[in-house]
Amino acid sequence: MTIPQAVELLEAYRTRTISPVEATEAALSAIDRHNDAVNAFVLVDPEGAVAAARESEKRWYDGQPLGPADGVPTSIKDALWTRGWPTLRGSWLIDEAGPWNEDAPSVARLRESGAVLLGKTTTPEYSWKGVTDSPRYGATGNPWDPAVTAGGSSGGSAAAVALGMGAWSVGTDGGGSVRIPAAFTGTVALKPTYGLIPLYPPSPFGTLSHAGPMARTVADVAALLDVITGFDARDWSAMPSPRSAFRAALDGGIAGLRVAYSSNLGFGANDPEVDVAVRTAVEALAAAGAHVEEVDPGFADPVHAFHVLWFSGEAKVLGGSLNGPADGRVDPGLRRTAETGTTFTASDYLDATAVRMKLGELMGRFHQTYDVLVTPTLPLTAFAVGQDVPDGSTSPDWTSWTPYTYPFNLTQQPALSVPCGFSSGGLPIGLQIVGPRHADALVLRVGEAYQGATDWHRRAPALLTEEVA
Repeated sequence: MTIPQAVELLEAYRTRTISPVEATEAALSAIDRHNDAVNAFVLVDPEGAVAAARESEKRWYDGQPLGPADGVPTSIKDALWTRGWPTLRGSWLIDEAGPWNEDAPSVARLRESGAVLLGKTTTPEYSWKGVTDSPRYGATGNPWDPAVTAGGSSGGSAAAVALGMGAWSVGTDGGGSVRIPAAFTGTVALKPTYGLIPLYPPSPFGTLSHAGPMARTVADVAALLDVITGFDARDWSAMPSPRSAFRAALDGGIAGLRVAYSSNLGFGANDPEVDVAVRTAVEALAAAGAHVEEVDPGFADPVHAFHVLWFSGEAKVLGGSLNGPADGRVDPGLRRTAETGTTFTASDYLDATAVRMKLGELMGRFHQTYDVLVTPTLPLTAFAVGQDVPDGSTSPDWTSWTPYTYPFNLTQQPALSVPCGFSSGGLPIGLQIVGPRHADALVLRVGEAYQGATDWHRRAPALLTEEVA
């Protein structure tokens, strides 16, 4: 089964070969067919979506679309405020009554551009971990095998776009949360340079957290990035609006580009099938004209510094709830790590920030020599749904199996995950492309060149192939 891309839908709307109503009804039909299997959505508004699609259809017929998202079926991670809908973040601690009268900046830009908002996607409680399950909404399964995890914390968004439940989605990424599920589900996601997509309200995890576009192709990710970037006065750290379009910058190839390839950043350990898939992907980049050198950036695992910052944010999120009984209302892993967060001092926090700044300096110097760095997105493929870590793990922490994602939240660099192969068990493998800060267009161009030379992104998840059969 072929799932239309957002850029294809927009062209079809222009030529009147598909209408926004037809595209929206197809997305809603996909939700009806597949959401019970994967639990991608916590809220769906079919009446509101069809009404918005009819308005979009009229604008297209009148030759007056609102913008480059007009009529595109879209989902929003249930961590971003969406006017008129509750944002419950997978937690029983949030009152559903609201009020819910304001959009997050990315949602506001989508609404202004005419996007059709389908609903809200699943997230673990307060987006705290790298898989998607919560006491409030349960676990999200993988479109390639619902018995394994879709990853997280934007797992609902990844499952949605993989199954055609909307062409694209907006997620958040504080330690890998758009890239992890992209790698596990064979989709594409970008953690942009911090501040490029404004955030409001501010994240309790501070400047680790980014919003990010998620889709099935690099072209769609770039097109969505064009919509949701732009200065918003509510975010004190928001960057100025971009001067050029990201989608327009995809062409040009990568001939002569200086690519550093690190199989494990010097401290990870990969499944052999991941090593083979990523090395083959790097060979494809070299065949496309890039100058590839195998080299590690030269930093030690910054996991302790990340934990100080992350667990402190969790402690802030739970606040007084930590003093209450462990009655199942709060994810036990979140409670455990938040309690650890209460033990850190201001000096610990400043020391972690110093590690972060030193790492940023190191990567800044590294990119004076290399245009991009490529790594595996993850060292493994998806494991059993409902678990924080894979079987046999010696650590209870999700960071133990995500060593290649959270370092680049510390440095605020753009990092893109694209599918680069499958395991012998039929599960997707991801390639991560990292660039210097503000080089989002370059990172996307490398991803586009890779997708132009391969067809992994065209593979259909098992749920869709079984449906056709």
